[in-house]
Amino acid sequence: MIDGSHRMLGRREALGMALATGLSAALAPSRAFGAIAAPELAGNLRKFAEKWVGAGKLPGLVVALGLPGHETRYIARGSEGFLDTDVIGPDTLFRIYSMTKPVTGMAAMLLVDEGKIGLDQPISDFLPKFAKMQVQVTPDGSITDVRPAKTQITVRHLVTHTSGLSYGIVQKGPIRDELLRKGLIPGQVSRWTVPGLDRGRKVKGLAAFADGMATMPLVYEPGTKWSYGTGLDLMGRVIEVVSGQSFDAFLKQRFFDPLGMRSTGFRVAAKDAARLSTCYGILAGRLVPIDLPENSIYLDEPPFPFGGAGLVSTPRDYDRFLRMIGGLGALEGTRVMSEAAIRKATSNLLPPSVKSAGIIGQSIEAFGAGGRVGTGAEAGIFGWSGAAGTVGMVDMRSGLTSAIYAQFMPPQALEVLPEFQQALRADATALLERRP
Repeated sequence: MIDGSHRMLGRREALGMALATGLSAALAPSRAFGAIAAPELAGNLRKFAEKWVGAGKLPGLVVALGLPGHETRYIARGSEGFLDTDVIGPDTLFRIYSMTKPVTGMAAMLLVDEGKIGLDQPISDFLPKFAKMQVQVTPDGSITDVRPAKTQITVRHLVTHTSGLSYGIVQKGPIRDELLRKGLIPGQVSRWTVPGLDRGRKVKGLAAFADGMATMPLVYEPGTKWSYGTGLDLMGRVIEVVSGQSFDAFLKQRFFDPLGMRSTGFRVAAKDAARLSTCYGILAGRLVPIDLPENSIYLDEPPFPFGGAGLVSTPRDYDRFLRMIGGLGALEGTRVMSEAAIRKATSNLLPPSVKSAGIIGQSIEAFGAGGRVGTGAEAGIFGWSGAAGTVGMVDMRSGLTSAIYAQFMPPQALEVLPEFQQALRADATALLERRP
């Protein structure tokens, strides 16, 4: 179901870490999504969308709310770009960036469930070059003042950001410079050199990426600290070795094809370029296009499939992925994962020594396979967000799915996601007041 009335026609650290802010802003109200699918109960969400779309704001955005047993509702406003008159909607292509991480996490848990890898198995069993890692004595300090790691990196560490691996969009100082020099930055933004967003040249192939990361010192001892990193990207290489398939082929065969996610992948085909939204960077308070559909960097084959931030998808496609998770591994009669695998993947997988984590002021008390796990009032909610204004999550207690899609970087530069939260809370209050 599409609600498209009133359409408009026509820093490195901030980028990498903004995703947690977006998720935190949107998690809390998810519990009450159930009856919001009714048009009369979505007034605040419609007003929110209308407020943020227009001249001097965003060209367009999409909100998705999915209720088990009912058609997902999409509230769409605006166009795919300020100079793109194509109406935005559930089949528009968005760069979902770190919303790729739960996809890779689920792929890892699928192999764990099949007994092909162990959650606490050292990755050196598959990638021998990681057998003897070094750790920085001072995090983000000297890359030569190091000591031997006491603990082996495991699959659990990779999917929960507790491996100690460095990340070029998070680290500072010499280790960041070395990552850039070696081309170990798993992500892309634009063909142009954009201040604060440039990723530089990358190595070719996941094997080369893995070999390169094995030469880098860890920032932290494995299993001791939650530190946003390249674990899910490296997990892609583990999946290749274990499955005997390329990582992108594995995802297509085991997830995208059986779930009917026909528009999801690491590259946009030329025939689909017209459906790709424009991505904007916020520079000096203004939205400046940094990746246009007609010459997008996503039209090219990527250096390697970025398991942490590389997918392009649509609201309709990603909702099918979320609904599969909420359906405990099955969607519309097609099972792609076991119920046990899903329950494990959406539970707290943090090592016992990691009690909690924080990212730009937000607390993370539990983390699953590539996504945050809600606690307290948010218990049962699983999901993650992307660096260009997207958030996707599922309520495991009810199977309800929710998401927002926009394309601007960094997402915390505008109050879009916090106001999205407020709109959801207002509609949830109305829902509760009308409940018999």
